[in-house]
Amino acid sequence: MSLNLRSFFRSRRTTISREEAELFYKEHKDKFFYNRLLTFMCSGPSDIYILTRHDAIAKWRRMMGPTKVYQAQYNAQDTIRGMFGLSDTRNATHGSDSTESAKREIMIFFKDFNINKWYNNEETFYNLGRLHFDPISFVHTIDKT
Repeated sequence: MSLNLRSFFRSRRTTISREEAELFYKEHKDKFFYNRLLTFMCSGPSDIYILTRHDAIAKWRRMMGPTKVYQAQYNAQDTIRGMFGLSDTRNATHGSDSTESAKREIMIFFKDFNINKWYNNEETFYNLGRLHFDPISFVHTIDKT
């Protein structure tokens, strides 16, 4: 299974700020691994995407593999976590577990993104294949002609 450029609509390459990481992982604030997780999340560049294809959450979660890296390395070696995960807090990738989580997480990293505006004004162009990705600037644009 693979995701191509038509699988995602927004992208951002950045080093996640401490504030973004704290918002993103606020449900883990009282857990023993919280500081280790935040330190790792802010330690270098990350590629952040909004996926748009049908069943994107389920498909992405299958591509990521099990959250527990040791399980991924033994039972799902061809997944992202199976190939690149280092530990349970450094498991190489994240994926929303529900539409509600995705909406909350999108607002942390894409503050100007409006899902209703996207559905009303941009989804048609996306479905017509008028989405273009510039790998140098790491940005998507829509050809509305």
